[in-house]
Amino acid sequence: MSTAHEFAAALQRTTPLADPWLDGAPRLAAEPFVVARARHEQLAAAAVGLVQAHEELAQWCTREPELAAELLGLSRWQLGMWQCSAPHWHGIARADVFWTDDGARVCELNSDTPSGQAEAVLLSAAARSAAAPATGLVDPNASLRQRFLGLVHANARTLGRTGALTVGIVYPTEMVEDLSLIALYRDWLTRAGHRVVLGAPFNLGRSPCGRAALFDTPCDVVVRHYKTDWFGEREPVRDDEPPVEDSAPLREPLLALLDAAIERRTAVVNPFGAVLTQNKRALALLWELRERFSAATQQAIRRWLPYTARLELVRDEVRQQREHWVLKSDYGCEGDEVVLGPCVDQATWEDALEHALERRWVAQRWFEPSPDGDGLVTNYGVYVVAGAPSGLLLRRHGRSATDTTACIAPALLGACDELSDITTDGAADEAGR
Repeated sequence: MSTAHEFAAALQRTTPLADPWLDGAPRLAAEPFVVARARHEQLAAAAVGLVQAHEELAQWCTREPELAAELLGLSRWQLGMWQCSAPHWHGIARADVFWTDDGARVCELNSDTPSGQAEAVLLSAAARSAAAPATGLVDPNASLRQRFLGLVHANARTLGRTGALTVGIVYPTEMVEDLSLIALYRDWLTRAGHRVVLGAPFNLGRSPCGRAALFDTPCDVVVRHYKTDWFGEREPVRDDEPPVEDSAPLREPLLALLDAAIERRTAVVNPFGAVLTQNKRALALLWELRERFSAATQQAIRRWLPYTARLELVRDEVRQQREHWVLKSDYGCEGDEVVLGPCVDQATWEDALEHALERRWVAQRWFEPSPDGDGLVTNYGVYVVAGAPSGLLLRRHGRSATDTTACIAPALLGACDELSDITTDGAADEAGR
């Protein structure tokens, strides 16, 4: 049996990671990827800086409701989710950060239903256990469990609930991609003494006590791992796509959760306000409205976020400068609905621009990630829980978008003197625009 097969078999025996292979190829690496602590500090600073930027944007959108409707283009039900939750949006997020010759760059913030925690936590723990103590290597995910539990407990305390809780986990039960994450959350919560109920949105309702109920079980907290844009209307992002099946909003399940949250009967993690910050047009608004923000946030945007604009404002420029841009739809994820200009031909680029629906896309300046020694690029997924860096997911791939074919590697932190050439100020991307 090959080493890859032995590693996969061991994972299946000892962890909830039941899918170490994808399309006949390993998707999980056995060998750890060691990140210098100096680099990790800058990656974490970039992630926290962009979380703070989104927080300030959420505050502005609360004070000026027309921003969400007119500039972000939220649909009727998406706007309702935001209005029922504003300004609250944050619980756990994952910033996708790349390393470049000019330091860290955050291409986006996944603040709705971030995934990958099971792979990050379990692979790093196994790698640290196998490493010799004398190496001084550190597991960057060692605190993620406690940070997640602290988030659940803090939300429960806002409702006056302490001690053993009933926690519902709502997720797309018809999809297998995140089953390991659901199993990990259930294990963490159960070991902490809480009752856990699993179900789909279609299993949600209201209990006589006013709490949201999952399979008729009243919940103190609902951990929402079902996307906000799936709760609302589902619409195509290109004008040549067929209508989306089951496009109607999930009215009754959504109202059950929103009503319970508004009435302070059930806490929802992440809040439905994430519908605003998950929308990639929020990245464009960070640049567009940056002069309204604090000095620290303005600096964070210039330093860490590539210039991003609503596509309708830069379409002609983008058409002529394919190699300098990336197109992203508002709620695409895992590499879906992302077009990398330098990686496609002009015909593909023209087709994407021709059929991209207005108010659904952004254009982001291309930046060149620095390849690692083996020629691959690493997407450093920095988990931020309640505003603090709390974990690290490493996905490694070639010069392409990060999608499901990326290989996930165990992350360990090494010595801080490994990167003597790191810049501390970072070149401002698109400074002066």
